Amino acid sequence: MKNKIKHNAFLIGLATVIVALDQWTKILVTHKMAVGEGFSPIAFLGDFFTIVHWRNTGAAFGLFQNANTILLVVSIIIAIAVLFYYQVVNPKDWLAKVSFTLIFAGAAGNIIDRIKFGYVIDFLSFGHFPVFNVADSAVTVGVFLMVFHYLIEEKKSLKAIDKKANGEDCNACASDKELEKVVYKVEDSE
Repeated sequence: MKNKIKHNAFLIGLATVIVALDQWTKILVTHKMAVGEGFSPIAFLGDFFTIVHWRNTGAAFGLFQNANTILLVVSIIIAIAVLFYYQVVNPKDWLAKVSFTLIFAGAAGNIIDRIKFGYVIDFLSFGHFPVFNVADSAVTVGVFLMVFHYLIEEKKSLKAIDKKANGEDCNACASDKELEKVVYKVEDSE
């Protein structure tokens, strides 16, 4: 029980920090800038990196515009699924915990916007890449970490299977003496 509390405290703590940062940055943008207004905070990057106040009624990359209700329902389902799967993650598996927490926090940040405004506030613009926010960044990093984690786990599993197939490190394999007994029993029965 104590481990479960620690396990969930990590999720709650990190998710709270990410959602707070996401909401705080969105408040700054909405209070300091008009919709569509932008500026380049780092002079030598010029227009490559700008802060721009943008309202996104769709999903990532400008897909599914004006689908806020559907996207809200999908986001809630994803957040619930992530919470469910987080509970079955090994508490010592930090990479999985971080990835699930980032995905959950990002989803929560955008869910708040969709409920509050009917759209998501985006403000980070790099080159010709679609405008995004802290929550979107958390989801993206979380998904990449999850893929990386499962690739590592897959590699470990394949190594373990390969070891078993080659007879290395086999706890369930019969010893030489046990094999001799079987051979003698077979010979005696013939």
